[in-house]
Amino acid sequence: MPQTIADKFLTDSAIKSFDQRHRDIITTNIDKYNMAFERGKSKFYNLANSKKKANLVKWKMMENLDRYLIEFETNFTKRGGKVIWANNAEEARQEIGKIMETHHANSVIKSKSMATEEIELNRFLAEKGIEAIESDLGEYIIQLLDHKPYHFVTPAMHLSLEDIAKLFHENFGTPPDATAEQLTLKARELLRQKYTSADIGISGANFLIADTGSIAITENEGNARLTTTFPDVHIALVGIEKIIPSMMDLDMFWPLLASHGTGQNLTVYNTILNGPRQKTDTDGPREMYVILLDNGRTNLLEQKEQRQGLYCIRCGSCLNVCPIYQNIGGHTYETTYQGPIGSLISPHLSGMKEFKHLSYASSLCGKCTEVCPVGIDIQKMLLLNRRDAVQENLATPMEKRMWKGFTYAIQRRKLIDMFGGKLKNFFVRTFFKKSWGKNRELPKFPNKSFSKQWKEQQKELDK
Repeated sequence: MPQTIADKFLTDSAIKSFDQRHRDIITTNIDKYNMAFERGKSKFYNLANSKKKANLVKWKMMENLDRYLIEFETNFTKRGGKVIWANNAEEARQEIGKIMETHHANSVIKSKSMATEEIELNRFLAEKGIEAIESDLGEYIIQLLDHKPYHFVTPAMHLSLEDIAKLFHENFGTPPDATAEQLTLKARELLRQKYTSADIGISGANFLIADTGSIAITENEGNARLTTTFPDVHIALVGIEKIIPSMMDLDMFWPLLASHGTGQNLTVYNTILNGPRQKTDTDGPREMYVILLDNGRTNLLEQKEQRQGLYCIRCGSCLNVCPIYQNIGGHTYETTYQGPIGSLISPHLSGMKEFKHLSYASSLCGKCTEVCPVGIDIQKMLLLNRRDAVQENLATPMEKRMWKGFTYAIQRRKLIDMFGGKLKNFFVRTFFKKSWGKNRELPKFPNKSFSKQWKEQQKELDK
């Protein structure tokens, strides 16, 4: 039988969990993030209040999503922009393909965008013979390696400086022991000409602003500004959940995103784009398109209890605190969005049957909920996903029988206490050694259960 996505997840997780070099790289990078994050969040006068306010704004958006998206479209098109609605990834790809054909485009420069990763745009463009170059340094590195992003804020987190230096040495002849600064300068040299020669620039957006019909992009390298300014045509692919009501809300969301994403007070470049070049403008694209991407988001919107997964602003902080992600890494998830938030939304975006296993890939420690800047109750949502998987009859017959037996036994204390520690230990070592005992020591049951010992103690005290 072919290996399922869930089987592959278990296999890859087992390998990555015991890859010491991988864990050392991730631990080092996340430790750096943790130090920066502590400094960044300390700048908030009342972080808890900011999170609560952000949660309320996002709640309002999701409850009135249709109205705010129409408001965005109306205001954006007033300034000459064009809005395209894409129900799924295929529609989004085809619409981008049509734009390419209309403008006879042969080359594309891209800034960092998880939405383009979601629809596998680079593969689509390559099949059409269109050159697409990633301009974000992390994205450019993984493009050279033909990897998928490891993390949706730091896509090359799984690579060390030595790995990247070796890659650049093999591809561009830089010194094998090049410094980070040397590598950055080389990338800048390679990419600079691409901005001015590309036919079309493609970006994502961090926020859609309803009352002005604008998109907001935040970044640290300046590549998004060049991508959206130099080419004659700019396409922004944006998930419909990115909407916020007003320009005034950016003074809350930008610092929350920066502090939780990279530990900064504010990222270096923050750009608001209102549409194509106007008569009074000296630069900018002649034409600008915003493609509003659904691709399963309305499936999640239908779930009244779990729709808060759409509040996510893609800061990545829940990945950085998650003990599961820290051990198994980003590539094992086989999804665009990894970690706790990916485990929450992927079953709804890509199918509960294929991705229900991700909702079980959690210790439910609650760190993800605690750190989330918009107050998503992620651990509760994962439990609700598990419930839905059972209600949709997606559990295997063996799993059903096991839980039925466990439920029957756990509700009958006397039945459990009938058996001594020796029999319980024999049962666990016989039936669970392969599944639980391969990489950990199995628990040893005492001769008497806690319940039995407690009752005996109480009898002694009553004498």
